[in-house]
Amino acid sequence: QVQLVESGGDLVQAGGSLRLSCAASRNIFSINIMGWYRQAPGKHQELVATIASGGGTNYADSVKGRFAISADIAKNTVFLQMNSLKPEDTAVYYCAAFYIGNLYWGQGTQVTVSS
Repeated sequence: QVQLVESGGDLVQAGGSLRLSCAASRNIFSINIMGWYRQAPGKHQELVATIASGGGTNYADSVKGRFAISADIAKNTVFLQMNSLKPEDTAVYYCAAFYIGNLYWGQGTQVTVSS
């Protein structure tokens, strides 16, 4: 089992930056894939970025060039650096971990981008 705790959400002006953190309860090197999803009010959940245990990354087209996912294995933490934020990035951001055939979720952290 994997417990995930997100932090770092905040209110920020358009053009600003935030860094989200996701602390995992086990060694993230053992987790197949970790990632960030987001859900805005009235919209479907959207995959934002993923990072595999081998280090490979993947991004939604809407965030390419602005967001960067990374991992600190020593801290069992995955980060999402978000730059050039736009009002349409406003959402609850969830950390997810795919581990031994199961998908685990954090509680979410709110990101609000004002125009």
